[in-house]
Amino acid sequence: MSLLKWSLIALVIAGIAALFGFGNIAEGATDVAKVLFFIFLVIFALLGLASFFTVKAAT
Repeated sequence: MSLLKWSLIALVIAGIAALFGFGNIAEGATDVAKVLFFIFLVIFALLGLASFFTVKAAT
């Protein structure tokens, strides 16, 4: 799944949790969102470093 699709899924879950009063569903969604944030942050950093070392100068 693309990152955009995951963000839309998280938005829908957060909206549903808001309708139910931010109960246990909201706590679970928050935990999942935190984990996904750090996973994608690490992937972003690794890809940034990889592109920094592999990109050739334009001639």
